[in-house]
This record gives sequence, C-alpha cells and structure tokens, in this order.
Amino acid sequence: MELRLRYAPEAVNAGRFAADIVVSAAQVSGAELDYSVGSLAVVDGIIEEFRGSGIVSGQVGETLFGFGCYVGEVMVRQGGAAWRTVGGEEAAAFGFPLVVDLPSGQVGNPIGKVFRRLENGPQDSLPYFYTVFAEPWRQTR
Repeated sequence: MELRLRYAPEAVNAGRFAADIVVSAAQVSGAELDYSVGSLAVVDGIIEEFRGSGIVSGQVGETLFGFGCYVGEVMVRQGGAAWRTVGGEEAAAFGFPLVVDLPSGQVGNPIGKVFRRLENGPQDSLPYFYTVFAEPWRQTR
C-alpha cells in the first residue's frame, strides 16, 4: 500500500504525525487525545468504529499511520521510548519505516499494530499492546 504522507516518514516527524491526528480526531470524532495511557482506549474505539463501518486499511492508510504515530508518541511521552527510522531489511520486516526503541531493548511497531487492529479487531487491542511493551519499562523507572 502506498501512503501519501504529509511529512517524510522519519523519526523526527513522528510527533508531527501524532499532533495532526490529535487535531483530526477532535474535529471528526470529537475525541480528546491527550497522550495519556487511557487515551489509547479512545483510539481503539475509533478504529473499531472503522471496522464496524466496513472500512479497510487501503481506504484510511494515512489516518492509520497517524494513529500509529500517536500510539508510539504515548510510549515516548510516558517515558523511556524513542522513535527510530528503519530501512532495508528491517523496514521490510516491520512493514513501516518508523519504530520505537524501548529501554528494555525491545522494539515496538505501533504503526503496524494500528493496522493490525483494524484488520484483526479487538484481539489486537492498543491498550493491551501498551501494557505488554510499555508497562515493564515504565515500572522500572
């Protein structure tokens, strides 16, 4: 799928993608996204509404990319994670050029997770993703 992104898909722009989706979510859904862990349930709900309407990733790829950056930015802002641009084999493995590195040494793929949430439904819960990846390092801070 080819995405028409507003900015280059680089780590330096991840926060910009997230900020744009915060504005869009407020305008379109009336959703308040405040970069809190609790706001991930709001994003989860918006994506479930897409699913319920029969929307597929090819129709909203740029929006899903933005929500993925938002999920990653929650991980960054809650402490410890850092965005990283990937290329080559690593980008092919992740499916997207941006990932988050966690202090635990794990690599999270929040953009890919958002796409999987739309495709697979609640089994790919965004709050659960955060709990699995972020809570262990958050508790050690």
